[in-house]
Amino acid sequence: MTPRGWALLTLAALVAGLLLAAALLIPWARPPAPRADQLAALRTLPAEQVARGRAFHAALRPGGYGALAVGLLVALALGLTPLGARLVEAAGRPFGDHWVARAVLGGLAVVLVADLLTLPFSAWRQSVLSRYGLSTHGWSGWAVDLLKSYAVSAVIAAVALLGFYTVTRLAPRWWWAFGAAGAAGLVVLLSFVLPVLVEPVFNRFTPMEPGPLRQELMSMAARDGVPVRDVLVADASRRTRAVNAYVSGLGPTRRVVVYDTLLREATPAEVTSVVAHELGHAKDRDVWAGTLLGALGAAAAVVALYLLGSWSALLRLAGVDSIAEPRAFPLLLALVTVAGLVAAPAQALVSRLVEARADAHALTLTGDPATFEAMQRRLAGVNLADPDPPRWEYLWSASHPSTVERMAAARAYARETGR
Repeated sequence: MTPRGWALLTLAALVAGLLLAAALLIPWARPPAPRADQLAALRTLPAEQVARGRAFHAALRPGGYGALAVGLLVALALGLTPLGARLVEAAGRPFGDHWVARAVLGGLAVVLVADLLTLPFSAWRQSVLSRYGLSTHGWSGWAVDLLKSYAVSAVIAAVALLGFYTVTRLAPRWWWAFGAAGAAGLVVLLSFVLPVLVEPVFNRFTPMEPGPLRQELMSMAARDGVPVRDVLVADASRRTRAVNAYVSGLGPTRRVVVYDTLLREATPAEVTSVVAHELGHAKDRDVWAGTLLGALGAAAAVVALYLLGSWSALLRLAGVDSIAEPRAFPLLLALVTVAGLVAAPAQALVSRLVEARADAHALTLTGDPATFEAMQRRLAGVNLADPDPPRWEYLWSASHPSTVERMAAARAYARETGR
């Protein structure tokens, strides 16, 4: 069998594995959140709060969708014309056109162009956050965080580019197989490394101070049968007034992180409700599931890119001879960008289903739907959420159930349990 035949067989196996993993690991049956309860919950929210949240998101939309459109246009312009290949050549020319320079510096140059052209939209977002009082640091702090983000992304991208193009040179006929394994391995590695090495670049984490709240959280985790290494407090207040908490890491790196803003804004019972939600992610191994799905998806993407790379029309548009050469990186980036946009609604749906299951876990673990609903009100108010966003936007990009959905789920749980 030819390498292309093996690639087709491998892609079919990866897609089948991805679908099977999704069928088994994603909670396709959502807890009830009747629309009637959603509308009733919406009517209980202060009209001024609802109007302010909607105005905030209306102000964000031009910048958000403008960045999306410009990013897509830049990716297509560089990937489906010879412009991108010429940019890669220009980056490698001062270094004797060495393949390493083309691979790493050329790839980073392509990404940098896209980042610079979408930079005004990032500034737009920061100006909106500042105007509505959600951002607590000035332009200098914003710029520092932006540079940190660029630096971290550049390091990860450089390692990935060097590894990928090394494989294409060493195994020109079978690079897709090694590349797929490497992409899957990188996803798994980042799941372990990001919480430990990258998150501290942007926030300082300290153990939650001993006291009744910490004792209750650790006791609740023990009752839940969830091994949690620690409960940490992030100094999020240095950049935002938003409240949040999350679980990150795998195995020995798993920890629950609570924003210091949440501790200031919420009651202890409400903090407990939020952490119970995060324990749900740990209990159901959502990080593991996301890592597995991401690894399978990354591997499938590499094989699919190899197969698409044999399409001569695409190669002619990009002005390259092979998808495996560094000059073809802009074409790869264009294909990945388009695939990401196409997959966005499915990814958002999966995220909402997982978050809804974690909400149900929190309700069951605490047995306190009133506090859960009160916390959703607080989250919506402080974070300036649109409690019932436009349907098209919700389906396209919402990673969590809406505020009114979560409140409705609490009310449905209360009816079912008599609480």
